[in-house]
Amino acid sequence: MPGENLTRDEARERAALLSVEAYEVALDLRTAVGETEDAEGPRTFRSVTTIRFRCNEPGAASFADLVAPEVTAVTLNGKDLDPGEVFDGTRIALEDLAAENELTVDARCAYSRTGEGMHRFVDPEDGEVYLYTQYEPADARRVFANFEQPDLKAPYRFEVRAPEGWTVWSNGAGELVDGVWRFAETKPVSTYITCVVAGPYHYVTDSYERTLPDGTTLHIPLGALCRKGLAPHFDADDVFLVTKQGLDFFHDHFDYPYPFGKYDQAFVPEYNLGAMENPGLVTFREEYIFRGKVTRASYEARANVILHEMAHMWFGDLVTMTWWDDLWLKESFADFMGTFANVGATRFTDAWITFANRRKAWAYRADQLPSTHPITADIRDLQDAKLNFDGITYAKGASVLKQLVAYVGQDAFLEGARRYFKRNAYGNTRLGDLLSVLGETSGRDMSAWARSWLQTAGVNSLTPQVLLDTEGGRIAELAVVQDAPESHPELRPHRIAVGLYRLTGEGTLERYARVEADVAGPRTVVGELAGAEAPALVLVNDDDLTYCKTRFDATSLATLRAHLGGLTDPLARALCWSALWNLTRDALLPARDFVDLVLRFAGRESDIGVLQMLHAWADSALTHYTAPDGRTALGAALAEGALTELRAAGPGSEHQLAWARFLAAVAAGPEDLALLAGLLDGSESVEGLVVDQELRWAFLEPLAAHGVAGADVLAAELARDDTASGKRHQVRCLAARPSAEVKAQAWAQVVESDTLSNALVEATIAGFGRSSQRELTAPYAERYFAAIDRVWRERSIQIGMDVVRGLFPSHQDRPETLAAADAWLAEHADAAPALRRLVLESRDDLARALRAQECDAAAVTG
Repeated sequence: MPGENLTRDEARERAALLSVEAYEVALDLRTAVGETEDAEGPRTFRSVTTIRFRCNEPGAASFADLVAPEVTAVTLNGKDLDPGEVFDGTRIALEDLAAENELTVDARCAYSRTGEGMHRFVDPEDGEVYLYTQYEPADARRVFANFEQPDLKAPYRFEVRAPEGWTVWSNGAGELVDGVWRFAETKPVSTYITCVVAGPYHYVTDSYERTLPDGTTLHIPLGALCRKGLAPHFDADDVFLVTKQGLDFFHDHFDYPYPFGKYDQAFVPEYNLGAMENPGLVTFREEYIFRGKVTRASYEARANVILHEMAHMWFGDLVTMTWWDDLWLKESFADFMGTFANVGATRFTDAWITFANRRKAWAYRADQLPSTHPITADIRDLQDAKLNFDGITYAKGASVLKQLVAYVGQDAFLEGARRYFKRNAYGNTRLGDLLSVLGETSGRDMSAWARSWLQTAGVNSLTPQVLLDTEGGRIAELAVVQDAPESHPELRPHRIAVGLYRLTGEGTLERYARVEADVAGPRTVVGELAGAEAPALVLVNDDDLTYCKTRFDATSLATLRAHLGGLTDPLARALCWSALWNLTRDALLPARDFVDLVLRFAGRESDIGVLQMLHAWADSALTHYTAPDGRTALGAALAEGALTELRAAGPGSEHQLAWARFLAAVAAGPEDLALLAGLLDGSESVEGLVVDQELRWAFLEPLAAHGVAGADVLAAELARDDTASGKRHQVRCLAARPSAEVKAQAWAQVVESDTLSNALVEATIAGFGRSSQRELTAPYAERYFAAIDRVWRERSIQIGMDVVRGLFPSHQDRPETLAAADAWLAEHADAAPALRRLVLESRDDLARALRAQECDAAAVTG
């Protein structure tokens, strides 16, 4: 809609003109249940907002933000304004402002089915209605009138009328008074982290206490909530355990008491994100409540998210970036702190291994796309902001902070954080504000570091060069060669650890030397290693201190091909796997060679998170990077290997569960599908493997995709699991069936209609794009490029992103598809920059896949 995409320049002008003193927001959500009079339009609720604000230039004009079907009344400084004249669907024009102003807006706002604004969910299991809000970066304006930008902070008072029997939560503590839920005034916060959750949620309470340095006691009421249907699966005790451990950790390290009173955590349905750091009321996707058996990696991931959001209470909520350019000031820090606290405070002491293997893979991919950007980004508008919640802002930023800790020292880093909070509490900051305190505490000039790491894009590669003495038994010189892509040629300073490994008589690889060194420029000699025993393996980023792509010399690569499973250190092993995957993505290692390594060594992987990442990578290698002629044979080998490891794994172990899920992911042959069907009906069994409801759906998806399980079987399974989760699984499986009619229906439901909720759009897209059905989906490549411009204009940005990313014809991996993408980009130079970015990224993934396939094909012919 016109005016919906707020620009940075507009935000700067408004921030220079206005300062906000307070909000009072009254919502009437009783329309969430029962029939609605809005039969011809969206279901709506009443929203009345009063804003008190100052204007630095009396007589000037500005605007408030509101996205709503209707505004019934607008009053500015006691004067009634004509809504038809001042409201255009996204903005309310404010003319002739006084020095002190009061604006009241009475509106009808729409409930959402896209996870943006006030999301309304009807539980198919019991018909109950659940509401929650999600605003980042700028969807609070879908619920109440405001000044929607992060640097116009203010305190808020919410009051909510809700259906009888419901409970309502918001950022502040609440109570029900005369039928109205009234909430305590918040501290000054930004619009996007205010929150309301309402409905018949299951609610569990606890509390946290801590004695502060001044002798006073800090008491924080804790709460955790979910839908009633998930209550039997809700392990709130573990959520509270991690929460308390995190609060202890951050109080120990930040020296600033948690500032927002209570701490509720709501696990909500159809959530677009992993979680959101609303102070006092953090919201999470409900998939973090596990309906079946999961591995330790899933519990570690949930703990990481809990701690990530908790870190935001300081990095993001207490101190907030001025504009979305500095989004990293909250997300990079929270991503780093999540793992830092997981290792330091919880049972997940190996979380840095997961970070090195999984989190950084996200960063490496994002940083090699044509849309890569500096960590401190150039965010022109809100559409740019939406797309910058990416692997660079989160995982690369966190990796760079890990490098910073190695660079300045942990004590200086944490002391800088403490000063940052105290100086900027309840305010807004930019890059310079953080660099100044880090410079103070470290004694280092942070400007050069910031230029190299925060203000440039791209990832460097570090490769060892080993020269041996004439006898070949000792190192004459070991150097680290640094290079960068032509598009982003910056060579950065790296603090690294270089590890040397030897083969033992037992066939293991043990580290016998480690040196920390500062690498800068194209070639750095590590003098301390001269004279050391000749290594079988050189690992140039041992202990994962820096952010780089690790390469190997010929001897090291040969050692890994033969003895990767002999690396006994789990972090070193994870780093080598990550480096080998980057080689595969860069078309330097044939996909079939990577799959062969997985088949030979993954069964010996002790870290369950690394194992599950290897499964995902092997599946991607098969789907995208293997030469087409070799896919069938390689897929059969993967399925055979998965079955072998499944039967060899300890009965009831998490490794057994991981291999069972991987078998389902790669099963294609009649025998594999028959085994899955047998495990479902009980005619087959694997000792110790419990086929719970979630695993049943995992087995049903390949059966549906290969035509073994039809609509009747899936309907019967839904009757067995008639829940919201079951419905999502069934929708995905239905869309996966190998039928032209099925694909046409799925396409129409997602592209031509907007009746599906965000969760069902996601499920339908996931089922539609099966790699084994390339011929069935081939006709949709042309339709995709014809439809996406219209979809982007007509749908919400979240659904637009899901459609443009999810339906890109990546399985039509032919030069013709690449040419079609290039033609669309050439013909749509004036399309929305965010839309062009999405297409450009998918086009780059496809080009990378074609290069990798050529590498794989050459390995056969060569």
